[in-house]
Amino acid sequence: MKFEDFGAERAVRKVLPRGLLGRSLLIVLIPMVLLQAVALQIFYGNHLSELSRRLAGGVAGEVGLMVGEIDAAPSSRAAITQQADQHFQFATSFLPGEVLRQLPRPDVPGPVDKDLAHALTVQLHRPFNVAWNALPGTIVINVQMPNGVLDIHVPRKRLYIGTFYLFLIWVIGSAALLFGVAALFLRTQVRGIRRLAAAAEAFGTGRDEGPIRPEGAIEVRRAATAFNRMRERLRRFLVQRTTMLAGVSHDLRTPLTRLRLALAMQPQIPAQDLADMTGDIEEMERLIAVYLNFARGEGSEQPVPSDIAVLLDDVCTAARRAGAKVSLDALPGLTATLRPEAMRRALTNLIDNARRHATRIWVSARLIGPRELQILIDDDGPGIPAIKRETLLRPFESEDPAGTGLGLTIASDIVIAHGGAIRLLDRPGGGLRIAINLPV
Repeated sequence: MKFEDFGAERAVRKVLPRGLLGRSLLIVLIPMVLLQAVALQIFYGNHLSELSRRLAGGVAGEVGLMVGEIDAAPSSRAAITQQADQHFQFATSFLPGEVLRQLPRPDVPGPVDKDLAHALTVQLHRPFNVAWNALPGTIVINVQMPNGVLDIHVPRKRLYIGTFYLFLIWVIGSAALLFGVAALFLRTQVRGIRRLAAAAEAFGTGRDEGPIRPEGAIEVRRAATAFNRMRERLRRFLVQRTTMLAGVSHDLRTPLTRLRLALAMQPQIPAQDLADMTGDIEEMERLIAVYLNFARGEGSEQPVPSDIAVLLDDVCTAARRAGAKVSLDALPGLTATLRPEAMRRALTNLIDNARRHATRIWVSARLIGPRELQILIDDDGPGIPAIKRETLLRPFESEDPAGTGLGLTIASDIVIAHGGAIRLLDRPGGGLRIAINLPV
C-alpha cells in the first residue's frame, strides 16, 4: 500500500464513527441519501425544469402580447390592460414619465427566475425588471415604455406548482422516518452487545453482578445465553476449588500441628535443635499459606469503593512495624473500586520484596488520567535486569534462592484481575520501580 493511500485511509477512519451504532446508521443513511438525491434530481432536474420553462414562457408570452398591442395602439392602452387583467389575472397600471430602475438580483430558489427572465427577454426586446419579493404572493414585472413604465402584477401561483413542495416534504419525511426506525432498532441491538461486554468485563474483574437478560437479535441472545452458562460453570468451579483448598489447608496443617505438639513434649531434645525444627514447621506453614493464597486467588471478596491513601497508609504502617523504612506520598481523596484485602495482600507482597533487597522504599499514588490512577513503589536496591523482569512475574521464578517465586506473581494476578497492569521499571537514580495502573 502506498503512503498516500495509507494517509487517506487514516483520514477516513478519523471521520467515520467508531461505535457499532454510528457505523450501522451510516450504512443505512448513505444509501438512503443517495437514493433520495437521485429521485430528487430526476424530478427536479427534468420534470420540474420543463414545467418551469413552460409556465414562465406562458406568462412572458401574455406580457409580450399585451405590450405588443399597446405599441400597436397606444391610445387604447387602458382598454388593452383591462382586457389583459381580465383574461390573464394581471393587475396592471401605467406610471407616466417614470424611468425603469435596476433591481438587485432576485433571491428565489430554483430555475423559475432565470426561465422567466429569459422568456421576457425573448418576448419584449426592451428593458424590464422583475421584483419577486415586493408584495406577498405577487411578482411585479416592470416594462419600460416610450413615455413611462408599465407596472404588471402577476400572481405568484401562476409560476409555481404545489406538488414540488409536497414531493420535497415526502422525500425528507420518509427519510427521517426510516432513519428514526433504523436508529431505534439498531440501538436495541447495540444495547444488548454493550450489556454483554459490560457483564464480561465486570465478571473478568471479579464483580459478579448476576446473569444478564438476553435481548436483541437472535445471535446476540445466543451470545448472552452462552455467557450466562459460562459464568455459572466458572462460578461453580471457583466454589468447588475454594472448598477443596480449604480441605487441603486443614489436612496439611493438622499433621504440622501434631508435629509441633510432639516436639513440645520432648524435653530431651536440645533447645537449639528444638528451635530449628520449630522454625522449619513455621516455614512449612508459611509456604502452605502462600501456595494456598496463590491457588485461591481473591476468593469471594467483592469490590467496594476504597480510599487508596488510607489503604497505602495501612500497608506502609505495617511495613514500618516489620522494620522497613517506607515513605508515603499519596493525595487524599483518591478512590477506586477494588477488593481491599486482595489489594492489601498484593501491596504487602511488593513492599516485602523491596524490603529484602533495599534499605529505603518510597510509595506514591497519583491520578494519570480521568479514569486511571498509578501507584509507584520505588526502592534503592540493586534493581532487576530488564531481560529478567517478565520472567519474574511468572510463578515460582525468583532471584532469591530462599524465596517461593510467588510474591510478584500473586501481586500481578491481583492487579490484572482488577483490570489494571503492573510493570517493573528502572527507578531514576538507581533501584527498582514498580508501577501499578488501576482503573478509577
